Amino acid sequence: MTNKLTRRDFVKRSAISASAFAAGVPLLDAQSKRVQPNVVFILADDLGWGDVSCYGRPDYKTPNIDRLAQQGTRFTSAYASSALCTPSRCGFLTGRYPVRLQVGLEEPLHADNDRVGLDPAHPTIASLLKKNGYETALIGKWHLGLRPEWGPNAHGFDYFFGTLAGADDYFLHKTGLGEPDLYENLTPVERQGYLTEVLTDNAVKFVSKRRTAPFYLSLHYTAPHWPWQGPSGGEAVKFSRKLPEPVSMGGGGSLKLYAEMMRSLDMGVGHVMAALNAQALTNNTIVIFTSDNGGERFSYLWPLSGSKGELKEGGIRVPAIIRWPGVVPPGHATQQVAINMDWTATILAATKTQADPSYPLDGQDLLPVLKGSQRTHDRTLFWRIGDQDAVRMGNWKYLRVENETFLFDLSIDEHEQADFKSQRPEIFQKLKAEFEKWEQQMLPRRKPN
Repeated sequence: MTNKLTRRDFVKRSAISASAFAAGVPLLDAQSKRVQPNVVFILADDLGWGDVSCYGRPDYKTPNIDRLAQQGTRFTSAYASSALCTPSRCGFLTGRYPVRLQVGLEEPLHADNDRVGLDPAHPTIASLLKKNGYETALIGKWHLGLRPEWGPNAHGFDYFFGTLAGADDYFLHKTGLGEPDLYENLTPVERQGYLTEVLTDNAVKFVSKRRTAPFYLSLHYTAPHWPWQGPSGGEAVKFSRKLPEPVSMGGGGSLKLYAEMMRSLDMGVGHVMAALNAQALTNNTIVIFTSDNGGERFSYLWPLSGSKGELKEGGIRVPAIIRWPGVVPPGHATQQVAINMDWTATILAATKTQADPSYPLDGQDLLPVLKGSQRTHDRTLFWRIGDQDAVRMGNWKYLRVENETFLFDLSIDEHEQADFKSQRPEIFQKLKAEFEKWEQQMLPRRKPN
């Protein structure tokens, strides 16, 4: 079976959809009055904090993502739970610090590793929502286990269409090792087309289904992750079995190709929003847009520093937008510090879904702050990958990279250049001690090979 949607059809339909999304007040029907809202969680891949227009990207526009921000609330200090794909996705799916789980220690899970995956006994946001009567779907990237018992269908997703590995050719739909990597409910399938558009088309089909139950859709795009390929073409992937990921991942590409990838991603967001509008679901659907970690070489960093794989702000701070008409104020920006595990807690609270008390959440419900019933407040958040540690407590940030330690004041230095360790030793020691206490509750750090 092949995907019969041509690129011309996709562009034409997306242009119409974007216009519909931009138009006036969404439609209302009986479904919009349901107590339980639908949820669409859109996760970009390696999208940096400044890589959409409303966060400052200067060289291309993302009008549909910007429109979400205009119609909802944008976070200026939102974080991923890791600076790398697999642990960050583990953090969101479970609502818990990724280093509580074995798969969360994979940094990241490589395409040749079938020895570990997300424990199917561990509850996920999908399994909890499914128990609460939701129809659940994951469309896009999984990256939490290659074997069937570790796949999305074993973790509460009624439907899965997408990729299991971490990086795939956008046209061939193969991993960096040259292996086919496109599945429908873990059955290998073939589709023609640019992967971002293929995922969007399947998401639209899911949203447009007739149903009697509320739904939860996790739409995990692979864009703008390497390889550097836009809808009109790009650089061929050099397959290799000598390395977990091809050497070419660290080279090649261009700002022009990156912009093309981002425009396709943005168009997909507009297309999905238009499908919600066409089904008169817009007012009763929570839409969240964010990224799994910081950006790569083509990300716009200012005023941050660092990138994917680093615990500097550029590696862990991400764009985050939530839109829920009538609940979340439109056109608002909040300085509330948040982490992707908070989205898990927030979605469960909004849908009146109980978390599993045997696996307590590490995230917080953000609805009180979003609704204005609670003021923005300080948070203490922790990160650990490789030989790096970080703590954010209020505006202070402790950072360790190998044998070097730092203390930054993010209220005046988001670029992390001025080390206050000597000037404020009491704060430095407090944050260091807090990290050590937190780490005792996590799995041991993996020893280097």
